[in-house]
Amino acid sequence: MAATYDKLLDATIQHLEDLKSRGAKFVAVSPETLRELSRVLKSTSSAIPQIVAASKVSVPISSPKPAELSLALPDEMIANQKPPLVPKEKIAAFNALRERALVCVKCEHLAASRKNVVFGVGNIDAQLMFVGEAPGADEDAQGEPFVGAAGQLLTRIITATGLKRSDVYIANILKCRPDTPGQSSGNRKPTTEEMQTCIPYLHEQIDLIRPRVIVALGATAVEGLLGKTVGIMKLRGHWQTYRGAPLMPTFHPAYLLRNQAMSEKRKVWEDMLAVMEKLELPISDKQRNYFFKG
Repeated sequence: MAATYDKLLDATIQHLEDLKSRGAKFVAVSPETLRELSRVLKSTSSAIPQIVAASKVSVPISSPKPAELSLALPDEMIANQKPPLVPKEKIAAFNALRERALVCVKCEHLAASRKNVVFGVGNIDAQLMFVGEAPGADEDAQGEPFVGAAGQLLTRIITATGLKRSDVYIANILKCRPDTPGQSSGNRKPTTEEMQTCIPYLHEQIDLIRPRVIVALGATAVEGLLGKTVGIMKLRGHWQTYRGAPLMPTFHPAYLLRNQAMSEKRKVWEDMLAVMEKLELPISDKQRNYFFKG
């Protein structure tokens, strides 16, 4: 029975992945089906044919009806997601969210040490969104994300894609600079608790903007978004999904400032080429061959 069950499970997963690749967001499952599955799983091996038969039934690809249970495909479910807002309502909602963030004191130690809340900047209708980990000293001083040396490099990367900084949206998981008591300079990594406390603001930003692609900048951003600590070296270049949007993990621009190797710069550019392809942006031969010697 175990071998048959494993085969059935593999077939089910493959079927769901196929549906997902074709754009399906939900699989509608009735309460009756769930009760039958629960009963079958507790029974003997004679129930296997019933499971196999059930797996061959066509699965609805539409939004679930009230009488059905919505089973989200992997990484696709956004709880209680509302329909897109009309432009005026979207602007008002974004402004209201900003006002709430600007007066946030959920992390008392961060609120006490910050100069400015760094909410985010850019086009609220952007197709492309960049997410970093937290503001640094320059960002804290100016109240805008990615304005220091790493931010200037990020701007050059954006420009190289054919977009402008004003075309995209840039934000961080933390809206406040992590405090560094006893230090005159330098930054520290946000704690898991700090990221969990602040990330609802980012979730609202993403849900309002609804970008077609998100780029996660650096290991800490990936950890805060996906909860994965396997390392940016392994994850970069491999598509993930976050709040219904394709997410590309890549190196943080600060890493490229520390490591000037052309091979590392090329890796980030390969990630950006994949992003451009996902967004269906034109790609020239010159862009494809950046960092390659003639």
